[in-house]
Amino acid sequence: MTTPVQGLALASSETQVAHAADGAASIGWLLIALPLVGAAVLLLGGRKLDKIGPAIATALSWASFGVGVAILIEMLGKDAGERAQHLKLFSWIPAGALNLDFGLLMDQLSLTFVMLITFVGSLIHVYSLGYMEHDPDKRRFFAYLNLFIAAMLTLVLADSYLGLFLGWEGVGLASYLLIGFWNWNPAYATAANKAFIVNRVGDFGMLLAMFTMFATFGRLDFAGVNAAVAGTSKGTLTAIGIFLLIAACGKSAQFPLQSWLGDAMAGPTPVSALIHAATMVTAGVYLIVRSNVIYDATPDARLAVCIVGAITLMFGAIVGCAKDDMKKALAASTMSQIGYMILAAGLGPVGYAFAIFHLLTHGFFKAGMFLGAGSVMHGMNDQVDMRRFGGLSAVMKITWVTFGLGWLAIIGVPGLSGFWSKDKIIEAAFVGEGWRPWVFGGAALLCAGITAFYMSRLFFMTFHGKRRWTDDVHPHESPLTMTVPMMILAAGSALLGLALTVFDFPGWLEPVVGGHEEHHPVIAVPVLMAVTLVFVAAGVALAWMRYVRDDVPVTPPVGSFATQAARRDLFQDDFNEAVFARPGLHLTRSLVFADNKGVDGAVGGVAALVGGSASRLAKLQNGYVRSYATTMLIGVVAILGLVWVIN
Repeated sequence: MTTPVQGLALASSETQVAHAADGAASIGWLLIALPLVGAAVLLLGGRKLDKIGPAIATALSWASFGVGVAILIEMLGKDAGERAQHLKLFSWIPAGALNLDFGLLMDQLSLTFVMLITFVGSLIHVYSLGYMEHDPDKRRFFAYLNLFIAAMLTLVLADSYLGLFLGWEGVGLASYLLIGFWNWNPAYATAANKAFIVNRVGDFGMLLAMFTMFATFGRLDFAGVNAAVAGTSKGTLTAIGIFLLIAACGKSAQFPLQSWLGDAMAGPTPVSALIHAATMVTAGVYLIVRSNVIYDATPDARLAVCIVGAITLMFGAIVGCAKDDMKKALAASTMSQIGYMILAAGLGPVGYAFAIFHLLTHGFFKAGMFLGAGSVMHGMNDQVDMRRFGGLSAVMKITWVTFGLGWLAIIGVPGLSGFWSKDKIIEAAFVGEGWRPWVFGGAALLCAGITAFYMSRLFFMTFHGKRRWTDDVHPHESPLTMTVPMMILAAGSALLGLALTVFDFPGWLEPVVGGHEEHHPVIAVPVLMAVTLVFVAAGVALAWMRYVRDDVPVTPPVGSFATQAARRDLFQDDFNEAVFARPGLHLTRSLVFADNKGVDGAVGGVAALVGGSASRLAKLQNGYVRSYATTMLIGVVAILGLVWVIN
């Protein structure tokens, strides 16, 4: 294994200049347009596209991937400093001091995401042809998948924070539509609403960051913002960095905005794979790495990123240990692995490339495992409780093998993808001075062992041990439309890490994220490797003893307080309910009361007083002369009395 810094050049804070797009890059707009057209055609085409619509959506997604491959091949033929290309599409906002064009930035970072999104996304389209075959509304489902792909491509290809925000909101909309796709179930509709609402908190951070940028720099394009950072106060940059971090926490389900991710499993399983591997949760990592010039200038904001990543890393790992719902265990795993990436991004130049490296390998093995979970559900009458599985390796061999490769990759078995990417983050976390390498490195190292335990627990409970399913369940292997994408993703889980290492992926990203001087971890790399492997082996052995050697009870035991806390997601929903929901509800009720009794009450009271007085005065108009004479007499007496008092 190489050290975390081998293959990188010395420090360089300058980023490459984007040239005007030519060749294949000049048609880069097709990357977004193709899936966007697919979404529009399927949504507007009506029932007559029910049969052919899914195939159209899948073909257009693959066509977008083809355009990405053409641009990538052309980019590989250029020198490293000339690979970034800019394509201006139109003048977007010509308004006073804000003049913004909408354009695409195709550099090493954005093309890396393009390849992940279109390739994994297209495989998920193919898988969905089988998974959603009998769904009566599958045309709408595939339209949303195309919309999701188009929105994520807009996010990573935009040349400004405002364009990025357009894709950011598009991703939020598409995820809401897909998580709540089966919204006839109130629980699914609630999960979609929860994801939508929590992400609005992150959006608020994104808006604050853009407002601060425009007030400070007068522009929002990446090139302009990066050029202006050098002359900006550290306090302003720290504020921008914190606002961007809040945005990333919302999209990437990081602490304290992680509560929506587990409930998002309500959506169809291909949606879970797309959200967790290629689109939504990766957006926060992209945002921080894309803003590397800002974070490099503000160590305080970078420290905050590290802290959030380390907390989420531990949080997801602990929650994953207690989940019996197969998809929710995988969701907790995603939260933890994204925590690894955020932690690496917070480490600065030593970690940017490894954050994206792990994002790529994670995209393959996590998508493969989610599709594997969907295959298990397909054969088990949509059950997700692992305590009702066991022994599936004998009846679902393809799913077992492909899922097994993903399991070995994520726990970091030497030679497989996770070993090349996650171990790099662990080594990078041990670089530095003072308490930081021991705290951040220690958290990353400890979670390698916990990850090995809870992922082995998931694998063993599902595929090994005694069979625990009921007589009315007849598990069987899935059709080829589902298993072929799983095989391709499994191959990526095994080989992608090695391929990217040979390709020198950190060197590929260097023109975008910068290089750095060589540093060594506070613990020698061979020692770190050995300790990591011991932790991983211990996690696997413990899981084997508890879930293969020992019987797995169908009814979950009560467990310790820690187990109960992990089952309830460490009380995150209770915390949100107590701190945000209930006070908000009481505040709303108080405002309604004040409105009814104060504002409306005062106006109503005056109206009632006037109305009552008028009603009483009206009674004096009774038509009797004696009554009018009495009134006149009282008036005369009153006037005389007043005159007497004045005199």
